[in-house]
Amino acid sequence: MRDVGVGMLGAGFIGEFHALGMRYVPGARVVAHCDMDATRRAAFAARFDSRPYASVAEVCADPDVDLVVVSLPNHLHREAVLAAAAAGKAVACTKPLGRTADEASDMLRAVTDAGVFHAYLENIVFNPDMIRMREMIEAGAIGRVTTFRAREGHSGPHASHFWDAELAGGGALLDMASHGIECARYLFGKDLAARDAFAWGDTLVHGAKTTGEDNAIMVVRFEDGRAATCDVSWSSKGGLEGRFEVYGDAGRMVEDLAVGSLKAFIERPAGYLVEKADAETGWVFPVPDEVRVHGHDLMMADVVSAFRDGREPRETFRDGYVVNAILDAAYRSIRSGHWEAIVPDDTPRAAAS
Repeated sequence: MRDVGVGMLGAGFIGEFHALGMRYVPGARVVAHCDMDATRRAAFAARFDSRPYASVAEVCADPDVDLVVVSLPNHLHREAVLAAAAAGKAVACTKPLGRTADEASDMLRAVTDAGVFHAYLENIVFNPDMIRMREMIEAGAIGRVTTFRAREGHSGPHASHFWDAELAGGGALLDMASHGIECARYLFGKDLAARDAFAWGDTLVHGAKTTGEDNAIMVVRFEDGRAATCDVSWSSKGGLEGRFEVYGDAGRMVEDLAVGSLKAFIERPAGYLVEKADAETGWVFPVPDEVRVHGHDLMMADVVSAFRDGREPRETFRDGYVVNAILDAAYRSIRSGHWEAIVPDDTPRAAAS
């Protein structure tokens, strides 16, 4: 089994999650990384024994890098993917793939034209509970799946770039409903096309920080009439919410990422507890092995093994593109007040240089 040299683009919060997701993957080794912040770049090098670079181009040019992992802010995804494809590197990109379907189309076309391996990093469909839900659906446990509902929330992003709606491409809907959409596709079956979307979104709490929506609700109808609902918030106090429900004509299943077996009452801070924790003392709910629980271990294992085996990973840029097309329809619906058609292009336009 040959080693896979990984080049990380971005050494921030999600970059660390992606790097940690490979800790149990045989033969996967982070050999290079880049970040604009010199302090963060040095800390990542010390933690993962990886060569630090200041630019995307340097990582892509490193001969020891086989697979480039894009863990950057939304507005940097497109250029990073195009650089990796031009260098002939396999590439995996975090969600959302693009800020819009047009950007995602550029990226899909670039990797297709270059003939390089590509993977979409959507972690929630790889968490153990979600995988088990899919297995039970396939076994017929809840009969015919009828509807899906996701509720995701927290009190606001941890990084400043999320708050700039122009830079990020949107607000809470783009940031969080991208998870719920792909979970619905995973549980319904990806052969079932999404037909149209209806959505509401508004800036109810954080108007001083952003022009993007901090609360939103979206309904996606599929071609056979079944529906998925995503309810998202950047103003939900009390820590991270992540509840996913699937209903069938013979039962239902519910996953709640925020409800674990461990809770504690503490009078003194214990350091990092869990993503988006709003309190350091009092009743707290630490998540043991958060990287595994949130799906990053199995996601990165699938990406690396698929690349090594020469097969397609479970999630590709095509999936990321479809998610962006659905989100685009939802944003059009927020503006129009009507249902908007979802029309993913089967032949995405040529990537601009």
